[in-house]
Amino acid sequence: MPEKQYNIGLVLSGGGARGFAHLGLMQALNECGIYPDILSGTSAGALAGVLYSDGYTPKEILHLMKSGSRLDFMRPAMPREGLLQIGGIIKILKSTLRAKTFEELKIPLYVAATDLNNGKAEYFSTGNLLDPVIASASIPVLFQPVMINDIYYVDGGVLDNLPVKPIENKCRTLIGSFVNPVGFMEKCSGLINIAERTFMLSMSKEINEKAKKFNLLISPPELRNFKILDPEKAEDLFELGYNATMEKLDAAFVKSILSL
Repeated sequence: MPEKQYNIGLVLSGGGARGFAHLGLMQALNECGIYPDILSGTSAGALAGVLYSDGYTPKEILHLMKSGSRLDFMRPAMPREGLLQIGGIIKILKSTLRAKTFEELKIPLYVAATDLNNGKAEYFSTGNLLDPVIASASIPVLFQPVMINDIYYVDGGVLDNLPVKPIENKCRTLIGSFVNPVGFMEKCSGLINIAERTFMLSMSKEINEKAKKFNLLISPPELRNFKILDPEKAEDLFELGYNATMEKLDAAFVKSILSL
């Protein structure tokens, strides 16, 4: 069996504003001396992953991403290819990312997006950084697709919401953060609410099978009480991810990872 290239790999799922819980998880890992050597992310996980890989701490990312209201991130658009604009996120990334290419990042990163033309998941890890990250976070119907090399891309969560595939054979230890648990929803009305609910259900379809690939998978069930389009709950989501991770990080597991 070939030697694993990396010690610790971290995989971050999609889930909209619930992705603030990723930052709490990463903060807990760091406080326990656990630092990923490579990351893979989809949608909200790609946003958290790219800023962390660029050298920002989880708390710095929280401050950057929670600085605005919901309308700063998503404004109504002319409904031709998307109901909302994603300009606020683009503005934050353009003003904060120091790296312009994947190769310039401090930590290797894979970003998953969905190739609409060919109907397949695509994993970006080289070249231009901004467009794949924005494509990975472009929820279908809500946001317009992103064109890269004459191909239309949308949210990676459509086909792979927990993108372990590009790094599963490269790491000795795999840690996953899945922020899209689904449960009963009493009211399913309104165009955006229906689109949000449908997308969440799609993103959760493969979690049980993929969970077997991880040494540690954090997925707090309380996240189902938060909407994926509500960034104003950032602090609560951060704390939820932090506390859930600290509960799972027993001394034996931490020691086994650090010993590698």
